Formats: sequence, C-alpha cells, structure tokens
Amino acid sequence: MTPSDPSPAPPLSLPFLVSRWAQFYALTKPRVIQLIVFCALIGMVLAVPGVPGLADLRLALIASVGIWLVSGAAAAFNCLVEQGIDAKMRRTSWRPTAQGQLDDRLTLAFSLALCSLGSWILYVWVNPLTMWLTFATFVGYAVVYTVILKPRTPQNIVIGGASGAMPPVLGWAAMTGEVGPEALILFLIIFLWTPPHFWALALYRVEDYRKSGLPMLPVTHGNEFTRLQIFLYTLVLFAACLLPFVFQMSGKLYLVAAVALSIVFCWYGWKLWRSYSDALARKTFRFSLIHLSLLFAALLLDHYLV
Repeated sequence: MTPSDPSPAPPLSLPFLVSRWAQFYALTKPRVIQLIVFCALIGMVLAVPGVPGLADLRLALIASVGIWLVSGAAAAFNCLVEQGIDAKMRRTSWRPTAQGQLDDRLTLAFSLALCSLGSWILYVWVNPLTMWLTFATFVGYAVVYTVILKPRTPQNIVIGGASGAMPPVLGWAAMTGEVGPEALILFLIIFLWTPPHFWALALYRVEDYRKSGLPMLPVTHGNEFTRLQIFLYTLVLFAACLLPFVFQMSGKLYLVAAVALSIVFCWYGWKLWRSYSDALARKTFRFSLIHLSLLFAALLLDHYLV
C-alpha cells in the first residue's frame, strides 16, 4: 500500500458496532440527560390534577422521548464544539470527541439526526409549542451558551442557566399546551440553583478551567469572590424554593422538605465561604445534586400523597 492509498475502513464487526454505539451514547451525556428528563417529568406530573390516566401516561412517555432526543443532540453538539477544551480538562478528556474517536462530520450528523427526530416527535405527537420551546432550548444551550457565552464571560453559567432551567416548562407545555405560572416557578428554582451548583465544581476544578482558557468565575474573580457568590445564591434559592408552597402548588410535606434541604445547602454555602477546601467544594457540588433531586421528588410526593 502506498502512502497515497486510502486507509481501509474498519470492519463492521459486532465489537466495533458496540464500541461505536457506546461512543455516540457517551456524547449525549447520559447522567445529565437523566436529570433533565426527570425535571421535565416533574413538570408533566404537576400539570395534571390527580392521578394521570392512560392517555396522560402515553403523552408523557412520548414527550419524554422527544425531550431526551433533543437534549442529547444539544449535548453532542456541545461535545463537538468544545472538543479542544475537553481534551485539556481531566474531567472531560475521556469524551470520544476529545480523544478524536469520532469524526466531526459524523458527530454533527448524529446531533442533527437526534434533534430532527426529537423535534418531529414533539411536533406531531405532543404539540407545536413543546417542540418550539425544546428547539429553543437546544439553540440556547448548543449555540448561545456553548459558542457565545461560555468562552467570553464569567457570567456564562448565570445567563446560560436559562436553558438548563427549561425542562419543567417543557414538561408542563407537553401536558397542557401552554406555559403556566407554576412552570415558571419551577424554572426559577433551577435557574437559581445552577450557579452555586456549577461554581462549586469550578472551585475544585479551577486549574482545569484555567488551562482550557474558559473565563469561569474562580479564574476571573478568584476563589473567595466565587465562594461568596455561592453562599448568596443559596440564600436567594432558599426563598425561591418556598414559592411552590406560597402559590399553593404544594402542601406542608413539600414545605418541610424544601426548608430542610435549603438549610443544608445554605450551611454548605456558608461553610465553603468561611473555610475553603477542595473536599468541601466537592461535597457542596454533590449535595447540590441531592438538593434538586429530593426537592422535586418532594413536589411529586406532595402532589399525590397530600
């Protein structure tokens, strides 16, 4: 074979296909997508009074599939755009795009295919509003956040958090065909939760972000300023978490859970501000995930049990 000869295509054996599927699956950021779909399901459940019927369950299942596909498309597009950055960061260097395991055109085609299929499912089988809101979320995350905001401003997480806060709105729109004030309250909770969640991660991954060139808040404004912002956001988030009870979306079961979870999150924020360590930043980040998951689980239980 001469140097000008094309390289032979890899054989389409079963191990190769399984490996390729695993690479594509990794691009969708499965753990992130699980949280997105869970939050969307909360919006769906709260939008339906009482116990849902078979038609409601069918609609919720179809909407979840559509939202999963479009969200996975946004994640894959993010991996494509940030492959150079991901390769410099220990947390993301394993991604197939960062390691050069997937061709750019193949990754882009995969992202567009997921987005197109998910949008079609939502438009035809759910309703046009949900499709357009989900597509706008795709654009907000994949383009506005990833391409424009993230490399340019330390407020990237704050502004870009609007896309991450959309799942309950999508779920609500899927079941009702409209966006009610209850959905906007759920949006606000996730929107305010996002900065302390990601900044806690950025604190103990600061050198990764510094090497990548991304202007994350700990890089541009320092450790102490970021810690103060985390604590202040946990306080504002505490107030937002009370809104479902104030607006009679939930009862006392949720209120007790929201107060308890918010006190612990504020305690982590206070402790992190007053006495920093990487270990405490990790614990704060991990608890933020527990906080949101249990908060929404409490909303779900309250909806059915109270």
